[in-house]
This record gives sequence, C-alpha cells and structure tokens, in this order.
Amino acid sequence: MNRVENCRQKFAELFGGKPTENEGNDPEFMRILQRFIFGEVSYTGSLGDRMRELITVTVLTVNQTLPQLKAHVGACLNIGVSPAEIREAVYQCAPFIGFPGALNAIAAMDEAFAAAGISLPLANGETVTEEDRYESGLAVQAPIYGTEIKDRYTWLPAEFAEAVPRFLTELGFADFMTRRGMDGKTRELLTVVILAAMGGAEVQVRSHVEGALKAGNTKEEVVCALVHAMPYMGIPRLFNALNCSKELLSE
Repeated sequence: MNRVENCRQKFAELFGGKPTENEGNDPEFMRILQRFIFGEVSYTGSLGDRMRELITVTVLTVNQTLPQLKAHVGACLNIGVSPAEIREAVYQCAPFIGFPGALNAIAAMDEAFAAAGISLPLANGETVTEEDRYESGLAVQAPIYGTEIKDRYTWLPAEFAEAVPRFLTELGFADFMTRRGMDGKTRELLTVVILAAMGGAEVQVRSHVEGALKAGNTKEEVVCALVHAMPYMGIPRLFNALNCSKELLSE
C-alpha cells in the first residue's frame, strides 16, 4: 500500500473514521499531517500500535496539547490499550513535567474515559507504603542506575545532599515506577520519550536510553520510539535525542 492507503487504514483502526480529504478550513495542512503520521511514521520500525499510542499520549502530556491528548486516549481505547496503562503513561510524567502539567493531562484523560463510559476512579495502582517507599524505590533504581545521583550531588548543603537523591528515589521510582498497570520495560522506554520531548534534557535522555536498554528494550525499539514521537515533539528534539545517545544506539 502507498502512504495514502496506509493512512486510511491506520486512521480507521485508531479513530474509527476517515482521514481528511477536503473538509475543514485547512484541509491541505491536515492531509500533510495525517499522511505523514499515519501513512509513514506509523509504519516505520517494529513497535506495534499499542506502544505507539502510549508514546503519543506521553508526548502530548509533556506538550500539554490536551485536545489531541483526549483524541489519542480514545484511540488507545479503540485498539485495546487498558485504561490502567493509559493512566500510568500520564501519571509517570509528573516527576518530569511537574504536578500542575500532569493534573491538566489527567483532567483531559478522565474526560475521554468518561466519554467512553469508563467508571472512575480506576482500581488502585499503589504498591508501596509510607514505611517502605525508600527501599521499594531503591530496589527499582539501583539495578539500573546505581548510586549515580547520590554520588553526583554530595556537594549540596548537608540537608539537601540527603534530600534531593531521596526525593528522586521515593517520588520518581517508588511512587510512580512501582505502580501496577505497566511493566518496567515500557516505563523506561516512555521515560526516554518524556525527556526527549521536554527538550534541554539531553544528559538525562542519554542516561535513560542506557536504562531502557538495561530494562530489555532493543536499540531499534528505542530509535523507533523516538522517531514515532518526532511528529509530535518536532525534528530538532529527535535529532538532539539521537545525537546524545549515538554511542549507545549505533550498531
């Protein structure tokens, strides 16, 4: 099939409708957008539709492009992604983009859930307690990242030298990465996408590319995830992510 036929097929699978022909005020722009994303990029690389839509939801959360986020939450549901997986993709953006941005995305996600007849709140996904947060977070963090952050920030004033690494362990790894609903391999791949989409976080992109590989993702899957994110985050951020990770991703 050519990219126009590919676009029609993918658009129907995701949204249950037809791509733009001549409708609306800017049909030319929409044809460019839809044929590129759904006719070309969506067919490049090994990742399936489930992972691609979780990547899209992640980038749209980072970008705070909420109308498009609602549409792609619907697309996720249409292809069988569970509400819990969608929720986790949005929730785990919080340590990176901040809680206000995550709350905006959660509101849009919940609107899409409600429109689909999904009862809220979803089943509880927590696995840690107040007593074991640090140990649980460290159990996820240490095998992949060791004590890199703790070692790097020993120069901070004493209280912060202890608090900053602990906050990362307890919030980033315990409160979010240990939750039910998404496996560690997927979480690490989506974390690479979050950081790439943010821009200006190339040091962290490289670190988490290494983490994603350790978690079981292949080099091709990491590249595919970044390329799939490109239409939503822009070409420069794709190139920045690839350039800073070249030594890890090259064959």
